[in-house]
Amino acid sequence: MLIWAVLDIAEKIKGIRSHGMTTLTWDRHKGHAYSYDVTELGYNYRLDEMRAAIGIEQLKTLGKNYLARKEIVEFYQDMLEDLDKVSIPFRNYPNESSYHLFPILLKSELDSNRFRERLKEKGIQTSMHYPPIHLFSFYRKKFGYKQGHLPITEEVGKREVTLPLHPQLDHRPVKYIVDEIKNILASSF
Repeated sequence: MLIWAVLDIAEKIKGIRSHGMTTLTWDRHKGHAYSYDVTELGYNYRLDEMRAAIGIEQLKTLGKNYLARKEIVEFYQDMLEDLDKVSIPFRNYPNESSYHLFPILLKSELDSNRFRERLKEKGIQTSMHYPPIHLFSFYRKKFGYKQGHLPITEEVGKREVTLPLHPQLDHRPVKYIVDEIKNILASSF
């Protein structure tokens, strides 16, 4: 029974990757079909040859980049661990991380927007991953979500700041970033 469910999901994914169309341009070009139907909402998730080639090359550096990001995350964690106004989510997560992002949480009384602005003034790009999705316009309209429906999610969203993380980052810029965080937190920002 499970195999049929998996096959159904695979077929659905195959359809929505190409605008929800029942046949692809290649099928029509080869004469296997002359028209198509759109059976559900779909997207253009087909890779062209150039992006596929880049993806194949990127896969070759996946392990090396993973280890580089892991090292930077561990360095951040060591440098930030004594700050009482910052906590590191998932620090004690029992499984292996992908080291995709490095989020921190500020104490609730701090203004994360002002904090991010102060870091920007020092040339440090930050972001917020991820704003509470139930407050995006689509989910508000489609499902009627409102401010207050998920108070814990909203609270975390107000406090989260994502620090720079990429495989080319090394200890020197991370030290600069952490030093600036300490300076900002020590001021009345």
